[in-house]
Amino acid sequence: MKTVKQVLKAGVERVILSTAAVEDPQLIREACQKHGESVIISIDAHEGHIATRGWRMETGLEAVEFATSILQLGVKRLIYTDIGRDGTLTEPNFTAIAELAEAVRLPLIAAGGVSSLTHLKILKLLGVEGVIIGKALYSGDINLKQALATAG
Repeated sequence: MKTVKQVLKAGVERVILSTAAVEDPQLIREACQKHGESVIISIDAHEGHIATRGWRMETGLEAVEFATSILQLGVKRLIYTDIGRDGTLTEPNFTAIAELAEAVRLPLIAAGGVSSLTHLKILKLLGVEGVIIGKALYSGDINLKQALATAG
């Protein structure tokens, strides 16, 4: 909590909790109670199961089950990264994203495999609030101005 408080006090708008959130649900509760919309929980998953510690540790926890279990802790927004698709320039795991979006009905930011404007359009139809685009920007597969226009 000390780090969360320091970062927000320094002017950062949102703090993202991932491994810490999985390992310490009480931290989620306390952070969300004190800082509300400024806290985002990031779920990094491979084949539907959460990985922590920089994607090195498989937990066996199912992503959707974990996400629904933390709703009662005051979570207002999630990031979902399919780590098996991250950096692959293939496509997002639309099925997993749709399942998560339906289960939690919270603002959701998707990451992993996004490589075209069509992907952005599909994610928008699934109700995704935002998208993290990485490699597709560097490779030129997605033009940032076009992506922003598509999202708007």
